[in-house]
Amino acid sequence: MSNDQFFKAHIFNCGNERPAGHPLGCCVSRGSDELKGYMKEKIGELGIEGVRINQAGCLGRCDTGPVMVVYPEGVWYTYNSKADIDEIVQSHIVEGKIVDRLRPAVDR
Repeated sequence: MSNDQFFKAHIFNCGNERPAGHPLGCCVSRGSDELKGYMKEKIGELGIEGVRINQAGCLGRCDTGPVMVVYPEGVWYTYNSKADIDEIVQSHIVEGKIVDRLRPAVDR
């Protein structure tokens, strides 16, 4: 990775919330807030520096949510559990390996 990057990784987590019953659904109702908090805790526990996690508005991929996008690579992930977050942190953030099984099908 180039040394001119401010962050080693910058993660945008969808935090959009729609009314109950909305046809598109929303990432918040699917657990994105709780899992974003868990990811922040995990990064801190592991002592990983240079990672910024931000909540974004709607990222426009409601059909595959909850979603996040990891920069500088621009890799999209869909996730549903703490185990998914653990795998993204260990494989992508620590080891630099994309977790293909968690990428939305259209991105594989």
